[in-house]
Amino acid sequence: MNAINYDKVMREEMTKAPEGSRLLLHSCCAPCSTYCLQTLQGTFRTTVLYYNPNLDSEEEYRRRKREQIRLLHETGWGELLDCDFSPEDFEKIASGREKMKEGGERCRLCYRLRMEKTAQKAKELGFDYFATTLTVSPLKNAEWINEIGFALQEEYGVKYLPSDFKKQNGYMQSVSLSKEYDLYRQNYCGCRFSKAACLAEGKGEKE
Repeated sequence: MNAINYDKVMREEMTKAPEGSRLLLHSCCAPCSTYCLQTLQGTFRTTVLYYNPNLDSEEEYRRRKREQIRLLHETGWGELLDCDFSPEDFEKIASGREKMKEGGERCRLCYRLRMEKTAQKAKELGFDYFATTLTVSPLKNAEWINEIGFALQEEYGVKYLPSDFKKQNGYMQSVSLSKEYDLYRQNYCGCRFSKAACLAEGKGEKE
C-alpha cells in the first residue's frame, strides 16, 4: 500500500478552504512554527496554541514561549492563544512508560495530548480547522500524527488540516528561517526523556 502524501492532501485542502477560514495551530516551538506559519499565510487566519506540558522545566517553557511570541510579533503571521504550563498533564501519560525509547508509544501519547487540547480549544472557540507543527520534524512520525488528527476530527467535529511540513524541504527551510529571525533553537524535543537521550548520544541538532 502506498503511503499517503499528506503534504499534497494539505495543499489540496487549502485550495478548498473558504476565504477567511480560521485555523488553530498547535506549535511545539517557534523554530518549528516558522515554515508552517509561512506556508499557511494567505489561506488561513491563523492562531497559535502554545500548549506544551511535556517541557522539562518552567524555565524552558517560558523561554520557548517568549520566542514564539516574538516571532509572531515580528512577522504578523498569527496571534497567540496561551496556555498555562501544566507538567502534570504530561506526567500522567508518561507514568509507567519512563523506560520506553524516544519515538515510541510515550511520544505517540504526547502527540495526542497536545493535539487533543488543540481540537478541544478549536471547538470551544469556533475555529474552522486545527493543525499542528509536529510534522515538520524529520524525527517525528507523521503517519501517527495525522491518524491522531483525523480521529480527533471525528471526536470533536472540527476539521483537521493534515500535514507533512517536512516535505518540500520544509525542515531545512525552518532552520533557515530560525536563523533569519535569530530564534533560540533547543537541542532536544522538550521532555526530560528526550533531553537525557540527547545528552547520552551527544546530539547537538534541533529536532
